[in-house]
Amino acid sequence: MGRKIGSAFAWLGITVGALLASFSVVCILIPNDAIDYGTAGIAILISKLSGWNLSMCVAAVFAPFLLLGFVILGRRFGMFAVWGSAVYTAGLELFKWVPFELNTEHFLAVVFGGAILGAGLSLILRSGGCIDGSEIFANIVVSKLSQKTGRSFSMTYILIGFNACVYLAVFLLINRNAALMSLLVYVVATSVINHFTDRFEAIKQVTIITKDAGTLAEEIRRELNKTCTIMESRGMIEGSNKMLICYVNYFELPKMKDIIAKNGGAFTTVSTIDEIVR
Repeated sequence: MGRKIGSAFAWLGITVGALLASFSVVCILIPNDAIDYGTAGIAILISKLSGWNLSMCVAAVFAPFLLLGFVILGRRFGMFAVWGSAVYTAGLELFKWVPFELNTEHFLAVVFGGAILGAGLSLILRSGGCIDGSEIFANIVVSKLSQKTGRSFSMTYILIGFNACVYLAVFLLINRNAALMSLLVYVVATSVINHFTDRFEAIKQVTIITKDAGTLAEEIRRELNKTCTIMESRGMIEGSNKMLICYVNYFELPKMKDIIAKNGGAFTTVSTIDEIVR
């Protein structure tokens, strides 16, 4: 029952977050010469330059990334990502017909819009979903690098590089003011996201204390292709235990939690890691 309630809240969180994000883009950011970041920014840029319908551009740009997420990152994540993107796209079409106007300076409007966008995306990420293809792309790149090298990588630099290309395109193809306003959106939105998600782009250390370390470590290796460090530990009540330490990224964390929940009898902590030195 608890897992069903948790799943229902996850779907609700993704829905509300996607609607908040689409409201911010249509009613605040675009009217004030700013755009979203990531693949949503690419779609908005294409729509502005071509005159094509915005929601159709978003759907077309998101589609290949969603397919990759579904195939590579798993069915659960893929379903959440598809639903979030569908609600976001529908919201872009819906909010075009909502009369809303901020009678304030562009700067304040963009800060307010970026905060609402960040709040919406935070809800989606905390619910285990994602609507932006750049995050899916960065996650896939990081996963592939980790598989080839055996090291854990942060998504930060990939996301910064991706968005730098988006804003450079805005600077060259639209104008300087639009690029600067859009950069401000990125700074405000990511600040809000990092506040509520504990820096989702960073590496996460999962520490698990359990008696059945072998079964859990094998399932983590099979499901996530991750290895664990196993150490002896001792509790004052439970006595002798094993402590497993594993490193994952934010989008792998829900699957890790599912694996731990299925095995039961484990005490788990998750912390954010700035850097791993080998």
